[in-house]
Amino acid sequence: MSRRRAYEDDDEDDFRVRKRRRVSSEPREIEDRLKSLIERVGEKSTSSLESNLEGLAGVLDADLPSYKGNILNILVECAIYMPEKTTIYTTLIGLLNARNYNFGGEFLELLVKSYKERLKECKFEDARIIVRVFADLVNCHVISVGSVVSLFESMLEVTLEENTPQVRSDWYVYAVLTALPWVGRELYEKKDQELDRIMRHIDDYISSMLRVFAKAAEDWASTMALIKQRKHKRQKRHAPALRVWQAEVPHAQEEGLDCLWAQVSKLRSEKWVERHLVRPYLAFDGVLCEALQHNLPNLSPPPHQPHFSYPFPTVVFRLFDYTDCPEGPLLPGSHSIERFLAEEQLRQILDRNYADRKVCAAQLLCFQGKLKVPLEYMIVEVIFGELLRLPTSRHLEICYGSLLLELCKLQPSTMPQVLAQAVELLYEQLDTMNTDCLDRFCSWFAYHLSNFQFRWTWDDWADAVSLDPLHPKAVFLRQALHRCLRLSYHQRVVELGPPSFAPFLPAKPVPDYRYDKEGADSLPGAAVAARLSSSIRNKCTPEEALEVLAELPNPLQDDDSMEPAHNPLKIQVFVETLLFIASKSFSHSFAGIAKFHYVFKTLASTEEAQICVLRSTYDLWHNHQQMMIGLVDKYLKTQIVECSAVANWIFSKDLAPEFMRPYIWEILHLTIRKMIKHVRKLEYELEDAKSKLSKGDSGDKDQPTDEMVERMEEKLEATQSDLKNLFLIIFQRFIMTLTEHIGQCEVEGTNFQTYWFRWTLGRLQEVFFQHHEHVFKYVTTLESLLFTSDIDPHVLEVFQQFAALRA
Repeated sequence: MSRRRAYEDDDEDDFRVRKRRRVSSEPREIEDRLKSLIERVGEKSTSSLESNLEGLAGVLDADLPSYKGNILNILVECAIYMPEKTTIYTTLIGLLNARNYNFGGEFLELLVKSYKERLKECKFEDARIIVRVFADLVNCHVISVGSVVSLFESMLEVTLEENTPQVRSDWYVYAVLTALPWVGRELYEKKDQELDRIMRHIDDYISSMLRVFAKAAEDWASTMALIKQRKHKRQKRHAPALRVWQAEVPHAQEEGLDCLWAQVSKLRSEKWVERHLVRPYLAFDGVLCEALQHNLPNLSPPPHQPHFSYPFPTVVFRLFDYTDCPEGPLLPGSHSIERFLAEEQLRQILDRNYADRKVCAAQLLCFQGKLKVPLEYMIVEVIFGELLRLPTSRHLEICYGSLLLELCKLQPSTMPQVLAQAVELLYEQLDTMNTDCLDRFCSWFAYHLSNFQFRWTWDDWADAVSLDPLHPKAVFLRQALHRCLRLSYHQRVVELGPPSFAPFLPAKPVPDYRYDKEGADSLPGAAVAARLSSSIRNKCTPEEALEVLAELPNPLQDDDSMEPAHNPLKIQVFVETLLFIASKSFSHSFAGIAKFHYVFKTLASTEEAQICVLRSTYDLWHNHQQMMIGLVDKYLKTQIVECSAVANWIFSKDLAPEFMRPYIWEILHLTIRKMIKHVRKLEYELEDAKSKLSKGDSGDKDQPTDEMVERMEEKLEATQSDLKNLFLIIFQRFIMTLTEHIGQCEVEGTNFQTYWFRWTLGRLQEVFFQHHEHVFKYVTTLESLLFTSDIDPHVLEVFQQFAALRA
């Protein structure tokens, strides 16, 4: 759906113009005008919302004979893709149904079709919004109360299915719960017994923490009896892995379904009266109550299929409570339905407009319930909740950072202060923060400060200097300053904090060339390095460079042994010399790699040799993290090193001093993404070739043959196997490294649960989470080969929590 234009004129004027019969207008112009009217209803206007809805209903009713199909499609799209205006569109549909009963039936038919399609296509968020629209249409007398009750009951029967994932049952229960605030009062007044049955079913499913593995009974009473006999628990093993913090103080990090159930239960205790939603249909009750209602068809959920991918479970993010908001409206309690409704609507505005920070910020600040809640606090909490969302955030991290900057520009009197307060709260809770979340927070913090001349009250955090170097606060500050360096220059970063911050400051990002130091003449290869340097500066060819390097002996070769596959001294001299000469900039380095690519490929023909290339690059650039990331990325792109070589190098003893540095894990993740991208490219090419082959256009010179497709399939299978092996290498090295640490601590008689152990476990979980889409394909293999019952329970728990996300 196209993004809406900024509202520039009044709806009232639009209606006045539309009421004139414009015979000269082209059909396309009228269709565009209708779309604009429907999309913008409920936005800023000099007229009341009720007046605009009534006028728009009249305009659409008059145009139905000519543009009914367009109007139906636009209304369905708006109802799905503008969920924060659900009650506005349901009211409009109710008014049209009161005028034209057949139109109401056709709209429902199209909405039902969309609902079925969304479920089959695994577009579950769209399907959930449609369920909510069904519920709210009851309030507008478009759908009968009994129809929605039947819909809810059929959705809840999913909890009785055998051998289906818990995430399937969880989603259907969640969809019903999120619809109840809209229709709960109507059900309470007209179908109270049926509502009680629904609530008892959900209560039993959630509060017992059990899963049902029994077939649904023919009638509801028998179904409830089966539920009470259940013996299998609804598992929540995933919950600890999805928490931003492991501590429950100052805010409990509740499992998402549990929290929503508590919120809906509180609403039930208040007789289903909520005070947040705008319900314009109440003003038209006299008209709507006389309209004929429609019954929904039987909407049984489609059977589970192995390829269905359900939404992950969630944990509710909490940062503020009412004591943090000094003035204005009180922040609703964590179990208040108003808290859920406001957060959901803000999140929907963000998800719809994330690509345009200006529009998104303006829409958030124009939130319809802004007078009922402390808006700035809720916006900041929602944005940080999305930024730190596990397993991954929905959008690129830069989207959230640029949005917060825009909010500070639009609301300079309040937003920067609320944001600073949020940073302090996050910093105070770093002790138990998830590893990946700490990285994201640190990255955002440096980016945000770079837009404000890096001004911050650094002195307030000076006590972190006395902490263990691997304490989360010390790690955060060290990492933040390194991130600031990427966005500034070294001297500027040195001047940021107090003198006591010296242990956290990054080293000056200059190359450390071993043959340029005092006494370097005595080093092996020094004379050849000097000649090679002179040759490169004189623009020698790759072949001439190899001739210079040929003079170097191989330290791996014994007198009587065969010549080893690689010469580490040649690699060291060549890599360090070339990169030192090209050290002026990234561009110079990349140009040097491109020119001498043949030399790299000749010297680094094996994995051991490729690890030597990486080691030599690190020896030269160990003080420049960003350069290391860029160079490894270039090596991968130009196929100088393989992904498996990078993985093994990261876990090698040579890199142990850097193992806790975040940039090392950036390198690992870019390596995995590079391999995944290659697999996807081959998949696309194969699919395209098969499509062309099936069409059989013999006149096309690019027409693939069966043999070509077969070779492409073989290449894809080999690459997919390489990706699988890459993950196996990474997880095996994690297990070996952690097991070795535990064994060493047991020998020394010390506690193995150190900060190092916690960070390493966090990095293991980070690999699972950041690449979950692909790792899930290998869960069975990982469980049988690596994550077996005989490994340490702490390591095994990380895998089991990950696997539970789709259990």
